[in-house]
Amino acid sequence: MPELRKDPIVDRWVIIASERAMRPSEYRVDRSLPTDGAVCPFCPGQEDKTPKDVLAYRDTPGGPWTLRVVPNRYPALKIEGELDREGVGLYDRMNGIGAHEVVIETPAHDKIFADLDVASVERVLRAYQDRIVDLKKDSRFRYVMVFKNHGAAAGATIAHSHSQIIALPIVPVAVTRELDGAKRYHEHKERCVYCDIVRQETSDGRRVILDNGDYLAIAPWAPRSPFETWILPRRHRAAYESEPKDRLRSLAAVLRATLGKLAIALDHPAYNFILHSAPLATGPEPAHYHWHIEIVPTVTHVAGFEWGSGCYINPTPPEDAAAFLRDIEVRP
Repeated sequence: MPELRKDPIVDRWVIIASERAMRPSEYRVDRSLPTDGAVCPFCPGQEDKTPKDVLAYRDTPGGPWTLRVVPNRYPALKIEGELDREGVGLYDRMNGIGAHEVVIETPAHDKIFADLDVASVERVLRAYQDRIVDLKKDSRFRYVMVFKNHGAAAGATIAHSHSQIIALPIVPVAVTRELDGAKRYHEHKERCVYCDIVRQETSDGRRVILDNGDYLAIAPWAPRSPFETWILPRRHRAAYESEPKDRLRSLAAVLRATLGKLAIALDHPAYNFILHSAPLATGPEPAHYHWHIEIVPTVTHVAGFEWGSGCYINPTPPEDAAAFLRDIEVRP
């Protein structure tokens, strides 16, 4: 029997159409990576093909870089200028001011993110923090979105492993919905909904994929697509940039293992992962929000029903996805 489930934070309904369920190997997974052409602009020796880096890590002073962050050559938003907010009749507009950066995660062209060692993944997570802290100094910016598109089907246009950071002068509507839902829950129960999710999923166990004591990887109660996975810190914290750096190694281990399990289960699917964090603010962090990472493999397509209703159809119950992923062993 199909089942309707509601996300407890944003009130989004999904249909768990278990009668349509397929084995993981039966999904039509697009494993293709975009081609770079003759020269990859992200490889060592090609630094002149990208804008000057805004952050670079090196193991030794003056040595080769291990990670670079550069402005996007084709940015969605431009950093120069003023917002110039104005009304156009009943409509609102402002200039497209923001920052758009690329995190080149490794010098190795042929390594995908799931193949990096834990130290390399930790380095990427540290770069996200460092860039958010720096971008936070610009009073024009309200939110920093960190995301990764892996594979052509997920929107990647260059094969070399990378992720992106976009600083916005607005708080995106999807983030606002999360914040509002979490705030309503907190006002009603005086508890963080994400902390309650961590407690309930730990107690229940059926949707837990990984738990290392610091971070929990779960198949969420109402996933939009098969094998959607969330990673949540066990300790409450609203803003990712304030997560203690000495715990990033532990986060890197869970993120790497989770992506490794998904790669094995779905034969290296395209995927997106998005870092959900509190909006930029100089005051206290909101007590009702809890940063987390959402990973969505590209194994199904959004079609007319989803666009028209905002309700997703998922043929794989999260309990089945979690059980399958739990049993997969990944190399240390």
